[in-house]
Amino acid sequence: MSTNPRRRLAAAVTAAAAALALTVGTAAGLPAAAAAHTSTVATTQSAIPFTGQATDPGQGTDPEQRGGQSSGLGQGKGTQGGTNGVTPGNGTAPGGNAQPPTTGQDSNGSTQQEASPASAEESTGVVLIDTELGYENAEAAGTGMVLSNDGLVLTNNHVIADSTKIAVTVATTGKTYEASVVGSDSSKDVAVLKLKDASNLQTATIDGDDVQVGDDITAVGNSEGGGQLQAADGSVTDLGASVTTTAQGTEDSETLNDMIEVQADIVSGDSGGALLDDEGEVVGMNTAASSGTAQVTGYAIPIETALTTAESIIAGEQTSTNTLGYPAFLGIGVGQSDQQSQSGQSSQGGQSSQGTQQGQYGQSGTSSQTDGAVVAGVYEDTPAAEVGLSAGDTITKIGSTQITDGTALSEAIAEHKPGDEVSLSWTDDDGQSHTAKVTLAEGPAA
Repeated sequence: MSTNPRRRLAAAVTAAAAALALTVGTAAGLPAAAAAHTSTVATTQSAIPFTGQATDPGQGTDPEQRGGQSSGLGQGKGTQGGTNGVTPGNGTAPGGNAQPPTTGQDSNGSTQQEASPASAEESTGVVLIDTELGYENAEAAGTGMVLSNDGLVLTNNHVIADSTKIAVTVATTGKTYEASVVGSDSSKDVAVLKLKDASNLQTATIDGDDVQVGDDITAVGNSEGGGQLQAADGSVTDLGASVTTTAQGTEDSETLNDMIEVQADIVSGDSGGALLDDEGEVVGMNTAASSGTAQVTGYAIPIETALTTAESIIAGEQTSTNTLGYPAFLGIGVGQSDQQSQSGQSSQGGQSSQGTQQGQYGQSGTSSQTDGAVVAGVYEDTPAAEVGLSAGDTITKIGSTQITDGTALSEAIAEHKPGDEVSLSWTDDDGQSHTAKVTLAEGPAA
């Protein structure tokens, strides 16, 4: 495995902040023709200018650098690994020049404390999350909090997005569990996991009191994906902060409102970790941090806000923004038509310098043309491969739904569950029409 770390892409955050997840891997899964496109998508999703040096959440700098430019709060390993172009979890190019660990100073000269190993008390109810992104040949890491003694775990959506395998290690015992996704909501950056065969786990202690500006806090997380929880002391500097996230190459963005702003040495790998008050109780979930300044500003989702979303997911309540379980999966990348490429038209998705776009494995294809969704590549051992789809084919219909572009394809597949059998119609490069029955598979985490 490469020793040169790459950051996990979630989104770029305004106010010089970045969500904290990191990934490493190589572009893989697609045939050679599509894999080259995949690499291009990954490298184009890097820094997004704003005030300071805003970066795509999870992208940031190499793990050795602390106190300067922050990275996403999940840790990863590898080379260019993005096959998606939209959602958190894509590998990106390495993030700048690594520097030795430092402490930051604000404009008044006060020194920010470095993180140190978390105590047993601070580690209670906190878990380390390691994921595999099988279709990207990448790995990532982050943090979570135990909600129930039978293994429900709260984390950020961008920590587990695009994952095909999740392992969760309880910090206080060292025991590792296989985990599955109960559900996720990317618009709120919340996900819930379930640990297999877990029992008698210690849960995180939730504080029902409101946090106040000036309160002392400690941010606990799997810093830099090092496999050992770190604790960063600091204080609350603002309440009700808004953090806007976007992925380069798109015009869409997500805004997280009512965030807790803190001054603390929060770094990549800390996403999903606990923000503790001075009594050791959880008041927030670490989610994003500033970039481009020595004094790190962190952002946490208030714990009651995160729990409201989590409880809805656990109850099986379908909303317009959440995904319960795993999404249906066709197994393709969606590209632009030549006409769009020549005109420079783009839609949602990470547009590369070559004018092509990558959708989410036929699960959230985002490129478009007037007469169907163009297949950029087909992943091996997927429903698309089984029925003979190839790069260059154009999908025109799913069931009774006419497919006009990649967005329509995404929406049509989203109406189905893994295991559903659907009729798929497409035309090949020679203009020949085809129709086949296909059983949708279980996709990577949304």
